[in-house]
This record gives sequence, structure tokens and C-alpha cells, in this order.
Amino acid sequence: MFTNVMKSIAIGALLLALLWRPSAGYELVLQLVICICAVMVMLQAAFSGRFVLASAFLAMAVVFNPVVPVGLSESTTRWLNSASVMMFGLSLVLLNASKPKLSIPVVRKRTPESF
Repeated sequence: MFTNVMKSIAIGALLLALLWRPSAGYELVLQLVICICAVMVMLQAAFSGRFVLASAFLAMAVVFNPVVPVGLSESTTRWLNSASVMMFGLSLVLLNASKPKLSIPVVRKRTPESF
């Protein structure tokens, strides 16, 4: 649930960056948010056994790293932002959290023979 909220925040921030030219301060915050969300999704994908998706989000976390920023042109940044929106949307579908299983089996039919 928490990772779905973080994915939605990342998608919203990236769409805002695509529709509006961000200032330098907003770009740093955008990189921080996307990097944190990408690391969270990477961990979720790795724990669920989807290692290709985990490595893709690891690469996204490296590119959007705010500590050591990667210098890219404006057109490359726009392309990367739109690809990241699609990746976060894909992760919402592929890494959908399944419902937790019951820890105690449910007894549906109680008859004296079942004891």
C-alpha cells in the first residue's frame, strides 16, 4: 500500500515536470523523490523475484541520484521523464500487492465427523 502511494507521487511529480519547466530548486527535489521511489520499487521487485524490473529501477535510481547528478540535455531529460512515468505505471500493474493469506484455515462445514 505504501509503495503504491509512493509510485503515485512519483508519477505525479514526473508528469508535473513534463508539463511545466521546473526551476533548479524543484529539479533537485524531483531527483530526490524519484530516486527514493525508484529504490523502494527496486526493493519491492527484488523481494517478489522480478530481478529484471529491479535492475531497471536501480538504473533509474542511479540516473536520478541527487548526490551525484547526471548531466543530460533537455530533450534527453524529457524522454527519460516520460519513460520513468511509464515504468512506474507498469510497476503499479506488475507489482500489485496480493491479498494476505489467512494464517488459520477457515472451517466452512462443521460436522461431528470432522473432529
